[in-house]
Amino acid sequence: MPHASNVVTCDGPDCPHAFDLVPLQPRNGSLDARCPQCLGHGQWNVEIDLVSFRCKRAICARCYGAGWVETGNDPVELPDIELAPEGYPRWVTRPVPSEDVADEDRSAAPLIPPA
Repeated sequence: MPHASNVVTCDGPDCPHAFDLVPLQPRNGSLDARCPQCLGHGQWNVEIDLVSFRCKRAICARCYGAGWVETGNDPVELPDIELAPEGYPRWVTRPVPSEDVADEDRSAAPLIPPA
């Protein structure tokens, strides 16, 4: 039996329903500022049903889903999966070069959300 639905598509993180039911990512000690693109969520809804709240999400390409970005010059190590030479998947940590967060990005994504 089909259920009632109200599917909304989001073109990016600027859409009104982009962050519905998407929690803020916990802050990692090595990451200094909220990502200016996803505002600390690490992902956003591409499509969401406002009745059942089923959704499809996109991972933020700026912070790789971490929600936070490094403001220094140190690379950030993120968990990843790669194919081992023996043919099975394995967990690895992949260093990703950090990008400096510009001052205008820090003001657009404050560390403390407005009340």
